[in-house]
Amino acid sequence: MTTLASGIDLPESPTIGNASVMVACDLDRTLIYSANSMALQCADSSAPSLVVAEVYEGAPLSFMTRAAWNVLERLVHHAVFVPVTTRTVQQFRRVNIPGRDRGYAVTTNGAVLLHDGVPDPAWSKFIHDSVEANCAPLQEVHERLLGPARPPAILRGRVAEDTFVYSIVNREELSADYLEELREWCQERGWTTSLQGRKLYCVPSPVTKEAALAEIRRRQPVDVLLAAGDSRLDAGMLRLADVATRPAHGELHQDGFQRANLSVTSATGIMAGEEILHFAAAHLPALQRALEN
Repeated sequence: MTTLASGIDLPESPTIGNASVMVACDLDRTLIYSANSMALQCADSSAPSLVVAEVYEGAPLSFMTRAAWNVLERLVHHAVFVPVTTRTVQQFRRVNIPGRDRGYAVTTNGAVLLHDGVPDPAWSKFIHDSVEANCAPLQEVHERLLGPARPPAILRGRVAEDTFVYSIVNREELSADYLEELREWCQERGWTTSLQGRKLYCVPSPVTKEAALAEIRRRQPVDVLLAAGDSRLDAGMLRLADVATRPAHGELHQDGFQRANLSVTSATGIMAGEEILHFAAAHLPALQRALEN
C-alpha cells in the first residue's frame, strides 16, 4: 500500500514490467481544478502547495497540486501521455501542463486530434463526414437547447468549433425531467447529452473521446492503455482502457460507474487529481522507483 503525503492510501495496483504504456487523462475535474472545484477538506494552514495550470485573461483559472505536477513532469518521460478534453483547441491551449504539445492530444471531445500541437485534417474530415451521415444538423440541436422555448435554467450557450453546443445552467433550477426529455430528444437525433458542473453539453454521437483515443493507439501501438476521467463523456474511454481510474466525484461517481478494471480514488477534488497521477505512476516501475527515491 502506498500512502501519499496527504495521508491517502492508494489501492494496490500491479506494475506492468517493461510494457509500453499510454496514459490518457481527462483535464477538467480529473487532472486540473478551478478554485470552485478543488473541494479541499483540510484547514487552510494544511492546504497543499498549488501550481497554476491555466491562465485566462491574465488571471489564474485552473490548478494542480505541486505534488501532482511533479509526478506528471516525470510521467511524460516514462509513458505516452495523451491529454483528452471536451475543451476546444483554443481553450486547451490555455492549459499549460507538462506534455501538452508533445505527441498526441484529443480536444473538442474527440472531434480534433492534435499532433505536436497541430490539428490533423484527415481526422477532422472523418469526424465531419460521420456526423453529417448519422446526426441531425447542429442548428436543430442549437435551437432546441438555446432557442426561445428553453427553460429559465438554461442561461447562455456557445457552439464549439461548429461541432457541438453547450450551455451554462443554473443547477438548482434545472429539473431532472427536463434533462431526461432532452436526453431522449437528442438520442433520437444521433446526439448525446452530459451535465458537467454548470455546463450542459449536447454532442453528436460519433464525436467521442474513445474514438479519437482508439485512433491514436492504432497509430502508436502500446501494450497497455490507462485512462482517467470523471464525466459520462469519459465513460467510453474508461471502457476502452486496459486499466482505468476515476475520481470519487462527478457524473460517473453519481452514476455509480464501475468496471472490473476500474479503481476509484479515495480522495475527492484536487487531491483526487494527485491520486490519479500516483496511480498511473504505480504502473510504471521505473517512474515508481524514481518517485520513491
